[in-house]
Amino acid sequence: MSYFNRFVKMIYDWMLAISASPNALWFLALISFAESSFFPIPPDIMLIPMVLATPSKAMRIAGIATISSVLGGYFGYSIGVFFFDLIAKPILSFYGYMQQFDVFKDYYHQWGAWIVFGAGITPFPYKVITIASGVVRLDLITFTIASVIARGMRFYLVAWLLMKYGSPMKNFIEKNLGILSVLFLILLIGGFALIKYL
Repeated sequence: MSYFNRFVKMIYDWMLAISASPNALWFLALISFAESSFFPIPPDIMLIPMVLATPSKAMRIAGIATISSVLGGYFGYSIGVFFFDLIAKPILSFYGYMQQFDVFKDYYHQWGAWIVFGAGITPFPYKVITIASGVVRLDLITFTIASVIARGMRFYLVAWLLMKYGSPMKNFIEKNLGILSVLFLILLIGGFALIKYL
């Protein structure tokens, strides 16, 4: 086993060990919140061992992950708003790119709900979309509805699958932990690259 795989396995085992502790739900809420705006590790890494350790609390765990993730999405949205005003807008104006940005903004407003929904329900880095939504000032109600539905579907589906197929799912995760972690990292980098070149 490579050093990277051993490191990932160590983190997974640690999370599995604390997943039944009294503070586990608070820790999940913190990770879910942070991941929606700046933290690179997806909350699934915490949610999965928690549900495996306490399947009777699966729906409650999914609910906390959903609420915390949506609240974190607002923070990501705020980062997009203030980052654009302070840094991006002056640079775009200086180089004469504001017109192109306005075209992108119109496109994002037209399809923004589906973009947020797609990122919220898939492994695509949700933080990329929350920040981009703030940059283009996507309608907050649209952003909220898409986020709640997408994050809820994702976390509740994962929790239900783990509750129903616990042991096989656990074996699959542990067998492919290194590959899954690399995949999340690639998706994170690719997500920011995609926003950069749109």
